[in-house]
Amino acid sequence: MAEYIDRKRVKAEGHDLLNGAQVNPKGFFALYLALVLLLDLAATLAAGNSDITTIFSKPLGLFVTILASLLSLILGVGCYLYCFGIRRGERMEFLTLFDGFSFVGKIILLYLVEYFFVVLWAMLLVVPGIIAAYRYRFAMLNLCENPSIGILDAINMSKRQTYGYKSQIFSLDLSYIGWALLANLPILYFNFAYQMDKFNYSLPGVNTAIWIQTLLGDLCMLAVGLFYLPNYEMAELGYFEIAKRSAGIGFGIQPPSGGPDQLGGPNGNDSF
Repeated sequence: MAEYIDRKRVKAEGHDLLNGAQVNPKGFFALYLALVLLLDLAATLAAGNSDITTIFSKPLGLFVTILASLLSLILGVGCYLYCFGIRRGERMEFLTLFDGFSFVGKIILLYLVEYFFVVLWAMLLVVPGIIAAYRYRFAMLNLCENPSIGILDAINMSKRQTYGYKSQIFSLDLSYIGWALLANLPILYFNFAYQMDKFNYSLPGVNTAIWIQTLLGDLCMLAVGLFYLPNYEMAELGYFEIAKRSAGIGFGIQPPSGGPDQLGGPNGNDSF
């Protein structure tokens, strides 16, 4: 049965764990964000001035964009692995950022399967798509904790773990929405300026080169991300640990009796 999560306490615990880390969290996440910046900039330069509707006509730009996205995904898994190690009290070196390459195939496959399922639900309505995204929220964390499990196992475990917790995870995300908006401020501005230009309301920067827009957006993400991203990921792992314990399913958790059918959670309904 789902329990109430004290968000402030979980955040405080995560903050304390980060303060005790032997390898500086800001330095680790600065490396991560800097590499993502370079990958994003490389994809933008390879695509030229193409937008999402025309990039498919440029094979090189499309290839670099997909490659950069997948590499960013794998580096993101390295951040999760770093945070897992911090929670265990281990010394996590900067090279931990690249540990996701040891099970890269499963990471990409899980991402694609999750994306496919979420899109299918979103085709019904927006809300079912959002609920589906939260239903599979812990799938990648399950895989990070135990890379030997199967893709569908990770997804089914997440279904059970998030049962009754989706609204609380949503509230956690909302508590960081201000930081996320600030981190994406240049991107939001340039998109707004572009839309206004269509209605002949020209704003400063609307004609700025795409690669400069990307660079400014990524630099802002790097600067702001250092102040909230480590704490956000540690808080998310705190929720994950509580949900695992509550559901009795996950790495290091004794599963409930009743056989493997319970792995996927209740059938026929879902609790947000």
